Amino acid sequence: MDNKYIDNMLSEMDKDLSKSGLSRRDAMKLAGISSATFLMGGATSAQAETEAVKSSKAKGKIVIVGGGLAGISTAARLTLNMTDPDITIIEPEALSASYQPGQTLVGAGIWDESEIAYKRDDFIPDGVKVIEDKAIDFDPNNNKLTTAKGQVISYDYLIVATGLQLDFESIKGLEEAGRVYSSGDNSKLLKVLGDDGLCSIYTGQGATQTWEQMQKYIAQAKSGKKTRFLFTHPSTPIKCGGAPKKIMYLTNSRLKEAGARENAELIFYPNGGAMFGVPEYHDAILEQFKREGFEWHYRHNLIEVDAKNKIAVFDSKWQEKGPWDPIMKDFEVIPKHEKIRVPYDFLHISPPQIAPREIRESDLGSAAGWVPVNKETLQHIKYKNIFAIGDIAQVPMGKTGGSVRKQYKVLVDNLIAQMEGKKLTSKYDGYTVCPLITSIGTVMLAEFDWSVSPKPSFPLDPLVERWVFWLMKVYALKPMTMYGMLSGKA
Repeated sequence: MDNKYIDNMLSEMDKDLSKSGLSRRDAMKLAGISSATFLMGGATSAQAETEAVKSSKAKGKIVIVGGGLAGISTAARLTLNMTDPDITIIEPEALSASYQPGQTLVGAGIWDESEIAYKRDDFIPDGVKVIEDKAIDFDPNNNKLTTAKGQVISYDYLIVATGLQLDFESIKGLEEAGRVYSSGDNSKLLKVLGDDGLCSIYTGQGATQTWEQMQKYIAQAKSGKKTRFLFTHPSTPIKCGGAPKKIMYLTNSRLKEAGARENAELIFYPNGGAMFGVPEYHDAILEQFKREGFEWHYRHNLIEVDAKNKIAVFDSKWQEKGPWDPIMKDFEVIPKHEKIRVPYDFLHISPPQIAPREIRESDLGSAAGWVPVNKETLQHIKYKNIFAIGDIAQVPMGKTGGSVRKQYKVLVDNLIAQMEGKKLTSKYDGYTVCPLITSIGTVMLAEFDWSVSPKPSFPLDPLVERWVFWLMKVYALKPMTMYGMLSGKA
């Protein structure tokens, strides 16, 4: 970005901040002192230290399945709140602690993949044991599980923090990619996606490949050739629901930067009928799409990719009015659908996302595969010594790192209460945050809870894109996550 652009951003930010009685210095001071924890509805570091002085003498063997952000943060907070904890984490992936929210920035060439790769063992709390294996069979009626290497592990209390899987194999044409996780070796997936415009930021390696493909097709547009960029959003729940739009916005920024925007079509194909589940954010995003000249087609789910001919196949759904129902005194509604074939040059895939097979096929999982928990206490609805957190938990919303930041404190409080035979009083309120990147330099901060309405932490209009939120997204959230949450204090 040149100085003129930076000066314009600063000028606009100053105007916005002055309306709320804040100076730029005050805003940046706030961001720096709090390490952006207020972005996730959080406390200051001083408050976090105060919270962590509690200590319980509760006893019991705690096993955590999953050593990502949710699992390690929970283990860390338990060690801060218990005098003599017995905690074991089961996690096979050495890079399970990698910073997944940064994959969008890698996909747009703002960060390198190395900047978001973190080793699990660098964040394991003192005294916590690690089993480098995968839990593949669960026997909750006997408080046991079995690993891929055949080890049978018993527990008194179980925390399920496995995350979810990216289900590329359910898309016809990509079956060989299989089901994968965001971290680890995804070379098989990359091979299937190839080098001809197919990509996905939903894995670390895939984010790097996305940037490579993006540059290739931006160059094509810059050469004068009309170039079509497609972006999808699947029919399943997904981690970070804003990510499919973020990479679209960033592609748009890179096209503008290259002077190639006029030769590019950017088209969004969401499975649902809205841009966002919160009406206020939906309206704001729709206006942004109109402003940027994007196209969009609701109720289109990607079901097939013909990579050879560069065709994306969508299941297009709509409803038609049927015959009159004299009993209901209304017209019947008839669901319709058809396959739509759309040529592409660049296709970014947000894949269907599902619970790991070992969870969905066990007594732990629900019919949908996720772990059914009380949405407020995060305790399993059937097994009272089992809790779930993060992407795997079956709650109405909450598949973001910001949600985990609220959840892991609730879970720790309630697990200790369960161990001590007390009532579970800590409640998760559904808080979710999505820093929606709208350009290289601006972010609209979407925060909400069970009420499905904006719940801003910052004293500014949450529907406006701002540079100060970009600074927090790019510079403050990663250290807050890696050295705040993973220490159990943020």
